[in-house]
Amino acid sequence: MKEIVKFTGPATGLWICGPLMSLIDTAVIGQGSSIELAALAPATVMCDSLSYVFMFLSIATSNMVATSLAKKDKNEVQHHISNLLFVGLTCGCLMLLFTKFFGSWALTAFTGPKNAHVIPAANTYVQIRGLAWPAVLIGWVTQSASLGMKDSWGPLKALAVASAVNAVGDIVLCSFLGYGIAGAAWATAASQVIAGYMMIEALNKKGYDAFAISVPSLEELRTVFGLAAPVFVTMISKVAFFSLLTYFATSMGTYTMAAHQVMVQTFFMCTVWGEPLSQTAQSFMPELIYGVHRNLEKAQMLLKSLVIIGAILGLLLGIVSTSVLWWFPKIFTHDQSVIQEMHTVLIPFFLALAVTPPTLSLEGTLLAGRDLKFISLSMSGCFCAGALLLLLISSRGYGLPGCWFGLVGFQWVRFFLSLQRLLSPKGVVHSDDLSQVKLEKLRAA
Repeated sequence: MKEIVKFTGPATGLWICGPLMSLIDTAVIGQGSSIELAALAPATVMCDSLSYVFMFLSIATSNMVATSLAKKDKNEVQHHISNLLFVGLTCGCLMLLFTKFFGSWALTAFTGPKNAHVIPAANTYVQIRGLAWPAVLIGWVTQSASLGMKDSWGPLKALAVASAVNAVGDIVLCSFLGYGIAGAAWATAASQVIAGYMMIEALNKKGYDAFAISVPSLEELRTVFGLAAPVFVTMISKVAFFSLLTYFATSMGTYTMAAHQVMVQTFFMCTVWGEPLSQTAQSFMPELIYGVHRNLEKAQMLLKSLVIIGAILGLLLGIVSTSVLWWFPKIFTHDQSVIQEMHTVLIPFFLALAVTPPTLSLEGTLLAGRDLKFISLSMSGCFCAGALLLLLISSRGYGLPGCWFGLVGFQWVRFFLSLQRLLSPKGVVHSDDLSQVKLEKLRAA
């Protein structure tokens, strides 16, 4: 347990840094312009939410590295890292080109003609942030490799420096020099490039070569995407749901859009406190489920501990964040119309946030046990049902609170589906069936 605490402590700070950058942007820009604050809603969908589609790279890396280390095979670890660095760099370059040539079109299609006045500001932000795409995805691969090695201090140092650069850059460029949303974008992009480089250096210090990028063979790509494809479906379902939530919010006017931007960025900032629970499961569970020292009883005890910690954490996060938004909304904006809209969604905000940390601990365990088919099917099912619910809520005119109650349903259904799966006799912490693990080994061979 001491080892887990030593890992999750720094890992918490690690996961906070990313959303903290966006929250800093939101707070600084909100002090100056409600229109630019509203423009951040579609802009952050393009930059931050879309980046989570590539979380499959992060999960695949930590899973494959942890599994190889459980087999005591350092050469295989280096080989996986080199292959995944190539995939990350390729995806990053493709996203840079997509942002450059189709960014404005995507923003226009997303926000609709009623919100054309926010497109110029949103596109400025997206174009600048888009320059950092390769560094972002390379950083994710190297960060996840370190986490798969149960090291969270190295990546934390890198992201702590990046967050400081972002905060100072926002204050100087936006508050003092008056560059507004463009200044916030430059500060965030610069901090992401710095984080990516420092993450590479942190991995190199462990005896691996993070500059050794190798082109994987077709068979190796098949292995990577065999693991990554279900995770990709899972991540794109999450991203699509939150993007749809923002899409419906954008149709409700500038003040509602601005209020939603504050609430959703605060929500993301809080939910990442649960990510270390998922990462702990992915880093420690493989050894207990199918490592050299396999022990399902210890795996069950670890899962129970993670869920209890998640439940307590969820309640604390819900109480603290809801209180801050109720009593101190002027941290984000002084516009009373925006503040009134924010306060209408505090109850669903709390209900959705409270269940998120225990849900992440359950889903992390399913990923560690490579129960990928179930994860992808359940998440895509949740998205389809959630999308229909949001469409119904929007058509009935329930406004922003209705959309956020749709999020409550989405989060709680995820929790109960994952819990039921892990408690079943076929759950990865109960079943003695190692056929899936053997299949992955055969693919890797």
